[in-house]
Amino acid sequence: MCDVTVKIIPADKGTPVGQLATAELHFEDGPLAGLKLIGFGVWERRGGSGRNVTFPARQYTVNGERRSFAVLRPITDVGAQESVRGLVLAAYAEFEQGACEFTRLDDSEWQCGTHDVVMVQTQEPVSCSKGRAR
Repeated sequence: MCDVTVKIIPADKGTPVGQLATAELHFEDGPLAGLKLIGFGVWERRGGSGRNVTFPARQYTVNGERRSFAVLRPITDVGAQESVRGLVLAAYAEFEQGACEFTRLDDSEWQCGTHDVVMVQTQEPVSCSKGRAR
């Protein structure tokens, strides 16, 4: 088991309709320590009935047809991605609700003390009151 930090980057102007944020997985130990996996997307489901997470993919074209290649794929169990999807959704929900205490890491990042959720400050400043980032 390795420690993973989920980094939530809120969507800003110019992102596709329905995209709420992007997310990264930062690996803290093990053979992937010091590396990050980027390209996760947090989206509002069509019809507004919840959230969805898209996984990193590489797009390419074959005979004029656009296709994508999944970067993170299960070895055998298709359900293996659900734990990662749940981790990203839980991190976004906590970020969205302001349900955790944030600690300032530097001028642009805040870390949640309960679940290692990191939020990157966007163009709008993050205001703090009573120890919470909003």
